[in-house]
Amino acid sequence: MSKGSKFALGAVIGAVTGVVAGILTAPKSGKETRADIKKKAGEMKDQAADAAEDVRHKAEDIRDSAEKKIRDLKK
Repeated sequence: MSKGSKFALGAVIGAVTGVVAGILTAPKSGKETRADIKKKAGEMKDQAADAAEDVRHKAEDIRDSAEKKIRDLKK
């Protein structure tokens, strides 16, 4: 795992921890807290899907580049 991906993972874990701590310590009713958790979970799911899509595109770019280099070397 590269330093960049370790940092990104740490940042995500830190953000999740901060959001959860903030929600659980807020002076709201249980119903409001559950609604907040559901909303944040949906937002984080969308962010994770976006990040996964970005990684997929980067992996495809790397694969395409490697394939091109292999074709060039064969020539």
